[in-house]
Amino acid sequence: MHSVKQFIETALAEDIGSGDITTDSLVPRGKTGTAEIIAKQSLILAGLDVAVQVFKTLDPDLNIKARCTDGDTLDTGAGILSLAGNLRSLLYGERTALNFLQRLSGIATHVRPYVEAVQAHPARLVDTRKTTPGWRVLEKYAVRLGGAANHRMGLYDGVLIKDNHIAACGSITTAVARVRDRTSHLVKIEVEASTLEEVAEALQAGADVIMLDNMDLDQIRKAVERINRQAIVEISGNVSLEKLPLLAATGVDIISVGALTHQARSVDISMRISPTENL
Repeated sequence: MHSVKQFIETALAEDIGSGDITTDSLVPRGKTGTAEIIAKQSLILAGLDVAVQVFKTLDPDLNIKARCTDGDTLDTGAGILSLAGNLRSLLYGERTALNFLQRLSGIATHVRPYVEAVQAHPARLVDTRKTTPGWRVLEKYAVRLGGAANHRMGLYDGVLIKDNHIAACGSITTAVARVRDRTSHLVKIEVEASTLEEVAEALQAGADVIMLDNMDLDQIRKAVERINRQAIVEISGNVSLEKLPLLAATGVDIISVGALTHQARSVDISMRISPTENL
């Protein structure tokens, strides 16, 4: 897995390539300037440190001052970052820094109404692996800033036996037994169930978490009653913002929502540059 530093370097190389031919043609090498990064709409801020690191990677001598912190709720026109120094460096980093800020703040902003929709209930809202390839660590960070929590980070840090795994093994019972035999006693086993019969089998097999997949409200209520706190209950599949209060009221423990990341839209953030006299 790439570090955030490597991720930033890759993004800058993708954008700048062999050089910014526009900026290098128009701006003298030693010209200085200032810049302000501003919220153009109300938003939940995420990605501030990444944006700062973009500029620091390009030019460690830039003077950068944060006007707020990640997780802050900003109104239209609020200042996010103030920058001063080499004008070429400011222009080189503008789009890459804004891409990070707009995407990650967009996720955090998108997540907040989902969190508010379940706040009257103890159910915990979590994300999924439906993330932009390469962006998972950052997008899941943005989800947390929006107020939700993370499901497993990847295939390596949690067991989730899904329908295709069950098909490959022949039954839930066999799948759970095989995983139990090959993993530590400290590892929880989650099983996906799409029918009440599968719920009963998962419970009998000793699943620690049972994911109710694409069930309607009546099925969910019956499943929660059947499980009766013998396992953690998660629901997933076609979860919408409108349905969330009803789903949370069924007594489930976890609601996983792929839309937290894959349906989020970037927010509007811009950077305004002003040339200054050379120091």
